Amino acid sequence: MPKPIVAVVGRPNVGKSTLFNQLAGKRIAIVEDTPGVTRDRLYADTEWLNYKFTMIDTGGIEPGSRDELLQQIRYQAEIAIDTADVILFLTDGKEGITSTDRDVADMLRKSEKPVVLAVNKIDRPEDEDSLYEFYNLALGDPISISASHKRGIGDLLDEIVRHFKPEDMEEEDEDVIKIAVVGKPNAGKSSLVNKLLGEERVIVSEIPGTTRDAIDTPLEINGQKYIIIDTAGIRRKSRIDNTLERYSVVRALSAIRRCDIALIVIDSTQEVTEQDTKIAGLVHEEGKGSILVMNKWDVIEKNTSTMSKYRKRLMEDLSYMTYAPSVFVSAKTGQRVDRIMELVSFVYSQYTFRISTGVLNDCLADAIAVNEPPSDKGRRLKILYGTQVSVKPPTFVLFVNDPELMHYSYKRYLENYFRKTFGLEGTPLHIIVREKTK
Repeated sequence: MPKPIVAVVGRPNVGKSTLFNQLAGKRIAIVEDTPGVTRDRLYADTEWLNYKFTMIDTGGIEPGSRDELLQQIRYQAEIAIDTADVILFLTDGKEGITSTDRDVADMLRKSEKPVVLAVNKIDRPEDEDSLYEFYNLALGDPISISASHKRGIGDLLDEIVRHFKPEDMEEEDEDVIKIAVVGKPNAGKSSLVNKLLGEERVIVSEIPGTTRDAIDTPLEINGQKYIIIDTAGIRRKSRIDNTLERYSVVRALSAIRRCDIALIVIDSTQEVTEQDTKIAGLVHEEGKGSILVMNKWDVIEKNTSTMSKYRKRLMEDLSYMTYAPSVFVSAKTGQRVDRIMELVSFVYSQYTFRISTGVLNDCLADAIAVNEPPSDKGRRLKILYGTQVSVKPPTFVLFVNDPELMHYSYKRYLENYFRKTFGLEGTPLHIIVREKTK
């Protein structure tokens, strides 16, 4: 199952970014006294009492503001609230309840999501008296914290994880292959989904950002069950012409985390953009199987080498994903769309591929014979043995004499050797290096 999502919301300048950084265990959000500094959601994975979850830091909510930036922040926070499993509502104990706090509380009650009310800036025990005012928000018992002094953080986390549902911790049906369709707005994702399904299930429009929610549609082919997740397009952060479209990345990220295979849809009538590479990077970082779908291929003027030249440029632009297969399609005409589901089945088989320990160590021995491990200051790396510890994606642990001797380039060499030996096309693979203990 994907990790539960906790959205940190509240009006500007109550300390959301400071709290977010404390919970994340590292400085991620910009902390500044100027209201509205956190203009884009930030994400961090964290863990408490064996519960792993994702936090979203949002900009401050000003429900009644006519300021364009604050309206965008409000839209951003609303989408985060809609996506979250639990909402952490942060208030300011020094200022007390404001009219904005009341408006935000009304918004949260309407969401019908679990809400944890935290009162920040309660730096000393004698400041606790100001806590009782916050019962007036009718959101349950307020929890006093001081984000800057790390006071009350454990109690706050206890309350957050208490709201996680048991099903959030359960494994999903292993027989269903989940496919996320991701990409920039207007790359043709919804048209592609409709063509795959054989019927008009998703609204198709020339207006970028028509799909604002992640839409799950079941599909069955030859007895194999699939779920296709069509997501809102991910647009560059600098584009602010449509705020709902701009902040739909939350749902796309959530869809990527839920999926097994991501179809990264790219508009072939344009050069691969920085945003395309960022979307592909999200898929790669989340360790998902991936297929690069070059859409609108029917519009391209072609000769015998057009496809090979485009594929070469694609691999240069996405150099970290050279393992991903590509397919050139037209969602409009249906050209090569039937090839996509064949590739999904193939990539899924690679994504769940298991190698026995004996075969893996034979491969390691061959790799070492061809290119011996590096040495440093007279000490040579010794790879004692390896084993596969998990799938989705294939993950290997190599036991060595000293992990510090494992150079990045040699680790990359071993990854390439594994791919040459076993295939593993379309899936990232992880190599973990550990010291062999006595």
